This record gives sequence, structure tokens and C-alpha cells, in this order.
Amino acid sequence: MKKLKLVMVGNGMAGVRTLEELRKIAPDIYDITVFGAEPYANYNRILLSPVLAGEQTIQDIMLNDVDWYAENGITLHLGKKITRIDRVKRLVIAEDGTAAEYDRLLMATGSNPFLLPVPGKELQGVISYRDIHDTNAMIDAAQVHKHAIVIGGGLLGLEAANGLKLRGMDVTVVHLPTWLMERQLDPVAGKMLQKSLEDRGLKFLLDKNTQEIVGDENGCVKAIRFTDGLEIPAQLVVMAVGIRPNTTLAESCGIYCNRGIVVSDTMQTYDPRVYAVGECANHRGIAYGLVAPLFEMAKVCANHLANFGIGRYQGSVTSTKLKVTGIDLFSAGEFMGGEGTEEIVLSDPIGGVYKKLVLKGDKLVGACLYGDTVDGSWYFKLLREGRDVSEMRDSLMFGESNTGRPGDSGHEGHTKAAAMPDSAEVCGCNGVCKGTIVKAIKEQGLFTLEDVRKHTKASASCGSCTGLVEQIIMATAGGDYSAASKAKPMCGCTDHTHQEVRDAIKVEKLLTIAGTMEFLAWRTPNGCS
Repeated sequence: MKKLKLVMVGNGMAGVRTLEELRKIAPDIYDITVFGAEPYANYNRILLSPVLAGEQTIQDIMLNDVDWYAENGITLHLGKKITRIDRVKRLVIAEDGTAAEYDRLLMATGSNPFLLPVPGKELQGVISYRDIHDTNAMIDAAQVHKHAIVIGGGLLGLEAANGLKLRGMDVTVVHLPTWLMERQLDPVAGKMLQKSLEDRGLKFLLDKNTQEIVGDENGCVKAIRFTDGLEIPAQLVVMAVGIRPNTTLAESCGIYCNRGIVVSDTMQTYDPRVYAVGECANHRGIAYGLVAPLFEMAKVCANHLANFGIGRYQGSVTSTKLKVTGIDLFSAGEFMGGEGTEEIVLSDPIGGVYKKLVLKGDKLVGACLYGDTVDGSWYFKLLREGRDVSEMRDSLMFGESNTGRPGDSGHEGHTKAAAMPDSAEVCGCNGVCKGTIVKAIKEQGLFTLEDVRKHTKASASCGSCTGLVEQIIMATAGGDYSAASKAKPMCGCTDHTHQEVRDAIKVEKLLTIAGTMEFLAWRTPNGCS
């Protein structure tokens, strides 16, 4: 049978996950061609923050290398941006003239960072935080500049600020609302988060409205001025004030868009030959920016591309976790409460713990946890399933292990993991349950987190379930458990890891790159250059 031609525009996590799902269920139905505007294969955009913080490398966050595409018979065009779609001829055309015909077209164009429309946003040193290029630009800036301002106190802004601080910069976070992460945390949790980050050396200006980014005579940023007249110095300005679905290409070829490429429950656009997944898509009026919903879209889309005609995407309930090492927070659902809801609150400011559960009738509809998030996945499961919690109401605040259910044995480390049923979902992003992880550990002889990620994809996306996955490995592998695979050196010029280099700089008070290289006996005097 002659294969159909499937072209995918975009090479990000949602699109490639769709191809992975499609290859599982219908490996021979399409000849697949992929166009990616970036010069990289598919990488985990969510883990750019640990890269900025120096905790991981770009190589660590690659999800599918170039060989994967070749092994799966996929034609890959990297660094080629599609600029035109001819829906009559069913043809896509790249900036350099490369063209490909399609029978089915998958739009996975993602989103663009929103830049504040203020004077000076075009100055050198003003950047967004969206991809590898942005991350490398911030790393480079941290080596030569001192003062950074991050505009936006949401998830991405705080992760950027934390990374820049760890790179040695003096960082101020500017935020228009009166508390941090106002879309994910209530005021109490937001203030606790601010205190924790201030203890790490970050500075905050809340309730501040940016009026202008001030430049010098060379066209470089030198300060930010606010509407109240305050002006503070800056050599780097990072805008992390939200994203907008990338619909430019879709709109240019007449596909209906409204705050995203509008799709049905089958992930089809108004042109039934054209599908859309990921941050570029708008489903029932919502454009999602978190990974779990995007992967749910991908599974549905793959089923329909395979002509199975089963499955409908019904929308998603989402949860949030900050990727800053040492800070635990979780929120989901209607955490702010509202009409007809009631709240159960546990507050221990001295101990750094705050937990709020929001109920409506006999159901949990929202949760906000700070400092103790061990039961976050359980609360999220109750919320998503709409379970009746009336019988466990009195003990609900104290977690799954205190609800009086047989088999629960406390929530300390691997003891709790061992008591979990095999059907319990561990990784919400990738839909991996405990049983799948345990089976892989036993059958494949896995002993490290890296191995489990590779074989099951658990903990391979947002990383918020990493602790629980490690507990399951510990409970299953016992004494054979290895907490981490051998640490990789930071580059080929040395055998030292990133952490070892950081420790040496702190302990020995090394003040220059050259001095650090000399002390640690770098193989090459000029480093990787």
C-alpha cells in the first residue's frame, strides 16, 4: 500500500510525542517529514532552567537525537523555518525554498514569548526566555555582567532569576501583582516563596509597572525606569511575562485562529487535513502551556492520524511545580477558592509549611501546598477523578497515609512507595503508573534514575515526580539502587563535574576563570575555545 505523506511543522515536545505515539500504533502508514526552525533535535524545553542553573547540560535534556529520526524513517530538516503553506496544492515551503508535499499536515509551532510594549525593548541585552539560544545568551551575559533584572514573577521568571543568581549575578525580580506566582499560589504561599528566595539572595520589587528600558549610547541596556519614577541599573533584562500561541503561519494560509489554532476534540483544525497540537492549539477556548495536557493532545492526535477514530480530547486539569532546587511547592485546580467552596488550611510559618485544600460539596477542587508537597500527586488524583472525599475529610489534610486505608504505611521515602498500588499514577506528564516502573526495573535490571527515565519516560518531562520515582527504585531494587549514574564532567577539558567546579570556587575563593582553570588543572589553557 502506498504510504501517505505526513508533514510536521515544528519539532518540539508535543509534536514529536505525537510522532512517537503514531509510530507505536501505525508505524507504516506515513512517510514523515519534520521541519524545525531551531538547529536542534527535540529537547526538553521544561528543563532549560536546570541548564541555566548549571545543574544540567544541553546534552542532558535532549529527548530525541538526530539518529532517532533516521532510525524511524523520518526526514528531518533542522534550522529550516516554514514560511508558506499552500493548502490547495498541499505544499509547505521553507525560508530557503525547501518544499514538501503533504496528505496530512501537523502544526506544532508552539508559542512565542510576549515582550512588554515599552520603549527600549529592542536594546541589546533585553531578551526573552524560551529556548536554547536564550539560555546560552543568559549564560554568556552572566560571565561579563553583574546586574540582571527579570520582569515577571511567575514560574519561568523565578526559574530564570534563580539560575542567573547561581551564575553569580545580582538579580532583581520585578512583578506587577503584589505577590509571586499569583496564577499558581495564594497570597500566603506567595509571600512564603518570596521569603525563601530572598534568603537565597534574590531581590524583589512587587507592584511595579515598567515604563521604559533605558539604553546607553551604544544601544545597550543600562537601566529600567518605572511609572513611579524609580530607576534601577541593569545590564541584562529578561522578560518572562507570558507566551502567545504561534499562529502566524496558520493565519497566513487561512486556517481559523482565535488565541491559538482552533481545534476540535480530535485535534483537527477547520481544515480536516490539518491537525494542531501543543502550545499553538486552542481547544475549547484554552491554550495550554504545561506539558501534561500537550502529551494528552498528542495521544489523541496520533489515534486519529492513524485512522483509528477513537479517543477525544476533553481538556485537562493542570498542576504546577516550581523547578528550583530545595523549594517545594504544588498547586492545582481552584486553589483560590470561590463561591460555594470551603477551605481546610494548615499553616506553620516557622516550619516553612503551608497547605490549603479547597472543597466544594464532597469533592476536592483545589490544592495549594508549600514546603510539604509529598501528597501533591495524590491530591491531584482525587481532584482529577472527582472522588467523593467526605469519609476522609477529617484526615484529608494529613495526606494519603493517614486516611485510614489498609496498606498505607506512612509517607516516609520508599516505605510509602512500596505501599502504593501498581495502578497509581506516578508521572502525570507521561501517564506512567507505578506498575510500569516496577516491571521495567525487574525485567530490564534498572538501578538508576537515568535508566528508568530512558525505559519508561517517568520523570523525563517536568521532573516534578523525580523524588517519587527514586523512592520506587529504592523500594524495588533495594541494596542495588544507585541514586545517580556516574556524574558527567562539565566538558572535555576537565574530569571535574559542574558541582565540583562550583564547590572549588566557593571553598578556594577563586575569582577568575583563568585562576579556576589553573587550580583545577584544566587540560587546555583557553577552555573549550
